[in-house]
Amino acid sequence: MQQRTLGHGGPQVGAVGLGCMSFAGVYGGTDLAESHRTLAAALELGVTHLDTALIYGNGLSEEVIGAFIKDHPGRFSIATKGGIRTQPTRSFDNSEAYLRDCLEGSLRRLGVEHVDLYYIHRRDQTIPIEEVTGTLSRFVEEGKIGGIGYSEIAPASLERAAAVHPVRAVQSEYSLWTRLPELGMLQACARLGTAFVAFSPVGRGIFGETPLDPSAFSDKDFRKNNPRFVEPNYSANEAFVARLRDYARSRGWSVAALAIAWTLAKWEHVISIPGTRSPEHLAVDASAADIALTAEDLAAIDAILPPGFAHGDRYSDAQALGPERYC
Repeated sequence: MQQRTLGHGGPQVGAVGLGCMSFAGVYGGTDLAESHRTLAAALELGVTHLDTALIYGNGLSEEVIGAFIKDHPGRFSIATKGGIRTQPTRSFDNSEAYLRDCLEGSLRRLGVEHVDLYYIHRRDQTIPIEEVTGTLSRFVEEGKIGGIGYSEIAPASLERAAAVHPVRAVQSEYSLWTRLPELGMLQACARLGTAFVAFSPVGRGIFGETPLDPSAFSDKDFRKNNPRFVEPNYSANEAFVARLRDYARSRGWSVAALAIAWTLAKWEHVISIPGTRSPEHLAVDASAADIALTAEDLAAIDAILPPGFAHGDRYSDAQALGPERYC
């Protein structure tokens, strides 16, 4: 597996990591055995960076990982996230007391005393980011976390945070149909020595080998009310992606691996974290690290999927609460 550095002072990890939200059943039913088979496959494939969060199943994803790494200590670099309250309604709390409570709970569920990376899952706009970064820097000093991360922030916020303490990673959605990070965030991360961690590089499943059936999504499926997966947007998007499948097959690649390879091709500080609960899908995802896209490939992909091709916003109005907007 190709290796990349997890930001300022961070460890070397596989260029393809594993997003672990699926372990909590967000995209369909799963069980502990299947999740553990996926983690075992990750070790065999060199997928060494795991990304989880408190709100993934209210700690369930962390518990699943913790049960596995108990028998495989020190094999993974682990990142988790806190700062979101889900009760009585969804809100954001970046106070030191709440973040400490979130972190201590995450460490307990994971069965570890330290994680390599701890993210603010969503910014609490009532607290200056400099103050929040100060809180996280104390967690670093206490040895509870190796580095500071932020999820879904703007480049200006990263600049402000990095003036207080080095930020090891920023996590944002980045894929062939979500290219906003190219308008400043990828550049800011490169300038500041911050890793950029790309989530949903497979477009929440749109860049799969076969078309999805949105009518079959469960009521709990994140995509059920997502604008890009409802009609008429979904059919328009699928028509574009069908052409990408043809191109991938002509080159002997899976479309998912091609989509992930695209996120890695232009920026050396990007680490891509496709999510899956399937060992078979993870093997396909990991193969992306072996695809070396040429300038001609990148031009052909842009012709098939022009920047901005996606029909529908990446989030509904309800889902869009929290991510910082820029440009």
